[in-house]
Amino acid sequence: MVQKEISINEVKLGLKPLFPRLWRYCLVITGNHDSANDLAQSACMRALEKADLFKSGTRIDHWVFRIAQRIWLNELRAASVRRGGGMAVLEEQHLPDPAPGPEENLGVREILMQVFTLPEAQRVAFLLVYVEEYSYRETASILDIPVGTVMSRLSAARSKLMNKLNPLERQAL
Repeated sequence: MVQKEISINEVKLGLKPLFPRLWRYCLVITGNHDSANDLAQSACMRALEKADLFKSGTRIDHWVFRIAQRIWLNELRAASVRRGGGMAVLEEQHLPDPAPGPEENLGVREILMQVFTLPEAQRVAFLLVYVEEYSYRETASILDIPVGTVMSRLSAARSKLMNKLNPLERQAL
């Protein structure tokens, strides 16, 4: 019982500073603010419910990002079953609002908009490596895929982005 209380406290302490990064990750996965809010909250709730499974001394961000990824995949599968089709694809209404936000730099905003048009697998790998600054190995661990798959997804994402962006925006990559 004492170990469980230690784990819950450790998870609670780790979630608060992690939440902005978790929310950003959820936004990239889901493609819209409301779904990102729901997914981030679900991931935090699941982390607290399963705190006794957290191994003290390991990185809580890896653990919680993996929880969020699995919840999202389960939601996609459930939506697919309800519709009677294959895996759900990011639809136009789920793309972020292109209105000016905190990033006043047009190039950055355009790059972010193009990142949101990438297939989900490439978009998530791109976020983890280039925004969250995880290594390829850490990204592979979070996504539960081989390192080579991470490298392949990043290569495809960079190639697609380079083809979509104008020469000035390409320099930002």
